[in-house]
Amino acid sequence: MRRIVCRGLLIDMDGVLVDSTAAIARVWSRWAARHNMDPVAVTALAHGRTSRASIKELLPDAGPEVHDEEDRWMLRGELEDFADVVALPGACELLAAVPSDQRVVVTSAARSLAEVRLRAAGVWDLVHHLVTSTDIQNGKPHPEPYLKGAAALQLPPADCVVIEDAASGTRAGKSAGARVLAIRTTSTDPELLAAGADWIANDCASLRCTIAPGSGQLTIEFPANEIPRLPKMS
Repeated sequence: MRRIVCRGLLIDMDGVLVDSTAAIARVWSRWAARHNMDPVAVTALAHGRTSRASIKELLPDAGPEVHDEEDRWMLRGELEDFADVVALPGACELLAAVPSDQRVVVTSAARSLAEVRLRAAGVWDLVHHLVTSTDIQNGKPHPEPYLKGAAALQLPPADCVVIEDAASGTRAGKSAGARVLAIRTTSTDPELLAAGADWIANDCASLRCTIAPGSGQLTIEFPANEIPRLPKMS
């Protein structure tokens, strides 16, 4: 077993706690069709980033007003499309195993969308600290989201472990000064390692978290010889 010791967890939402793969693909595919773009390429580029950052990259010649309107279009579509959003394996168990003051969910989704997806997945009542795109100026891969996450726990980033599924989020965690445990629900091992992941596990169900009484020390254990799974999303 691999063993990690820390004091706090900074946990991504989509692809780590919540399986919103199909919903994300549907909405971004509809957006891509409006702009005559390849839906597969658009969905892949958008994963793990704020919608507005992706739209700015995909529509570089448009101005801020257009970017804002397209971002609002995306949010409306995402808020309406959550019927098949579910919790990923081990998500509830991970949240239940770690005290609420030692974990925070850090997502690129807007706060309203994060609440919708967490409620649909049945984990909303287990989330006590939440950092969303509504709370920041710079989205992943910028370190700001995870710096805010560590601040919410009143911990230095170096005392925290980020749990991520995307390369952009992995880069954000490393840039913030945290260690990153990547999981194989979305990206390939080479993509995660190139982004700086310190460890890779299959999913949250692979993780065993324990707390040392009275010390606040959190230990994460997971199999060192897991067979990589095929990613769910490109």
